[in-house]
Amino acid sequence: MPSRAGTPAPRALAPRPLVFPRDHGSHNDTRTEWWYLTGHAQAEGAPDDAPPAWGFQVTFFRSRVDSSAGLDGRLAARQLLFAHAAITDATARRLTHAQRIARWNGLPPGGAPGPRAVFASETDTAVHLRGWSFVREAADGIYRARIDERDLAIDLNARPTQPLLLQGDQGFSRKGPDPAQASFYVSHPQLAVTGTLRAGEHGRTLRVQGRAWLDHEWSEALMHPEAVGWDWTGMNLADGSSLTVFRLRRADGSAVWAGGSWRPGGADAPARVFDPHEVRWRPGRVWISPRTGAPYPVEWQLDTPAGRFAIRAVADAQELDDRASTGAIYWEGLSELLDASGRVVGRGYLEMTGYARRLVL
Repeated sequence: MPSRAGTPAPRALAPRPLVFPRDHGSHNDTRTEWWYLTGHAQAEGAPDDAPPAWGFQVTFFRSRVDSSAGLDGRLAARQLLFAHAAITDATARRLTHAQRIARWNGLPPGGAPGPRAVFASETDTAVHLRGWSFVREAADGIYRARIDERDLAIDLNARPTQPLLLQGDQGFSRKGPDPAQASFYVSHPQLAVTGTLRAGEHGRTLRVQGRAWLDHEWSEALMHPEAVGWDWTGMNLADGSSLTVFRLRRADGSAVWAGGSWRPGGADAPARVFDPHEVRWRPGRVWISPRTGAPYPVEWQLDTPAGRFAIRAVADAQELDDRASTGAIYWEGLSELLDASGRVVGRGYLEMTGYARRLVL
């Protein structure tokens, strides 16, 4: 991946054993990192098999700043922290979205993070961005997401029901033909969620329960020079299984690289890691964004070693326009997973980047 003007070329990451809880935390020496919680929810007390009433996304990003204009210490902006949050109302087919960004000098706060703190811990998951936060509690392993805006509020606890899923080769995930195109990639599927959601300035705060998926990924260089973006899905199946499928995509729709995994239901079941040639994405129905003109396939057929599946978006209009923070325009939305017979077997999120313009990390 070419370096940006005035920045050093990315170093190649090397596989290593991951150590927790340290590797739940921030890796400030790498260029790009994110903690990414997505899921679906029903009203508290609804049956587990009830269709989801809402989808939710909470993502915290960290980006290393390679030039600080000669400043030292606490005056230097060594990192950028930014976050996206969204709620999909599956009944009204409406998306509510918020975003936030701030500079960070890379140093921990002097004491406990306050309401204006901008900080990411290097010892465990704890990201704070001026009142927004995503924290893992060491005592019980529960992830706690707190977002509070005028038009959107998310206050969720996500409790692990299964072990971590180390993607790729024990957490080292190739993202291209060049070995330097790789990331460390850890997932936590099948999280049991409780808490509250509120969407809309005058919306009611609702108590909910549901299932979530967490991805934590950090890298120096994800994208091959020919790649304009990627397609990704993380799906929690009703039987406790989890499916990850991704590909990095050229402008003509062909795959530069692909991968993913399948872990059958059960706490001790090993994951089956997919090789690039074992995954195929076939686009179906396309929705064209009236805001950006980007054409997003909102239905897909996936061929994987775990079988053939279909993905169907719960709502078409789940595009996020984040030009005010990251500069990215992408589609991120609650979707259903169907088996070869057309039966809904799971739910999760589908992400599509690089359709409006090439994604720049």
